[in-house]
Amino acid sequence: MRLIFTLIILLSVSISYSQSTNEVAPPPYIKTIILQELTSERQIPLIQLGKTLRFSFDDINGDEADYYYKISHRNFDWTTSPLAKSEYMRGMDDQHIQEYENSFNTLQLYSHYKLQIPNSDLRIIKTGNYFLEIYDDNEELLFSKKFIVYQNNASVSVEIKRSRNLSFINEKQIVQFTIKPRNNFFINPKRSVKTLIFKNNNINDCITNLKPQYTIGNTLMYRYDQEAAFWAGNEYFYYDNKNIRGGSISIRSFDLNNLYHNRLYTNTSRRHQPYTYNPDINGGYVVRNLNADNHNIEADYVKMHFSLENYENMGDRKIYVIGNFNNYKLDESSELKFNINKGIYENTSTIKQGFVNYKFITHTNNEVDHSLIDGNFYQTENEYTVLVYYKNIGDRYDKVVGIGSASSINISN
Repeated sequence: MRLIFTLIILLSVSISYSQSTNEVAPPPYIKTIILQELTSERQIPLIQLGKTLRFSFDDINGDEADYYYKISHRNFDWTTSPLAKSEYMRGMDDQHIQEYENSFNTLQLYSHYKLQIPNSDLRIIKTGNYFLEIYDDNEELLFSKKFIVYQNNASVSVEIKRSRNLSFINEKQIVQFTIKPRNNFFINPKRSVKTLIFKNNNINDCITNLKPQYTIGNTLMYRYDQEAAFWAGNEYFYYDNKNIRGGSISIRSFDLNNLYHNRLYTNTSRRHQPYTYNPDINGGYVVRNLNADNHNIEADYVKMHFSLENYENMGDRKIYVIGNFNNYKLDESSELKFNINKGIYENTSTIKQGFVNYKFITHTNNEVDHSLIDGNFYQTENEYTVLVYYKNIGDRYDKVVGIGSASSINISN
């Protein structure tokens, strides 16, 4: 009886854990996680069905550890879908990541792991939401990443508008769009069609499941205002340390102490400053070394020193520095601490050298605020992506049937 009870408990825990809808953050020694379509310049985890997914990461322990990967299909809300593995993939997962290289001519030793899908072991045959999970040789889950596989079975036209609410006309951007299937009609679209809208490179900064407001023929129209509104935010800060032994427009000084240390000029709060256009790559991160032939293994890791001068009342809020470089992770490694002697907030992070976009956000009571430090300006250039999901009567999973995008650089009233 004890054995049966224990097995029931373990099974229930396993099921509960497998249905987690949030990514598992990597341990501190896993860095530079990149997941994107192989030929795409956009650093977002969207892959067209039949195209190649590129996934890589670094282990700065540098001990050539063994890692394994698993792939699971998910519903629209990221809960586990009812499909068996044989229904959404050909071949087998739970395979060893065989392709890796050790760093060359770097102060920080690391192993660079690479994976492409499809490969000789498997290929994905269904659209939808997916989790890619990485395990160590003890079968312990180290971290997971979301990605989405889509097809272009519907055209999606997207426009970015200023808010019609005068209270937010200078601070919010509205995403309006139309959806038109390329072949057939959508059946009962208010129940069968779901949408996901996200901003820039972060699929977790999203609005989900808006219902179509109007139907003209077989075209669905979404003309929401506040329901499809995003805070506009501000442009990302950036630095480029492809040469870690020299200053730049954003790097104030450098020195060597086991690793190279790069100190950025102190950023200031922009909430009450006029908007200034600052070209960025919407939170992106490009690894590069000025003197390298292979950036993946010849780019070094650097201790980056961020600092922020901010006089807003923080209360119980914490300040974080985020971007693609740390997968928008909010934890102790990305938190800025107040230096009472200097009167500024500071953070030191270990980051692979390259061109990096970053911004400062605040967090309290499970709420992220992008505006307290940087403000919101409708002129800010953001890129918005709309994904269309379709689950007809009798279907067992949410298909991703369309994608559209637009930049707010063309914002209109």
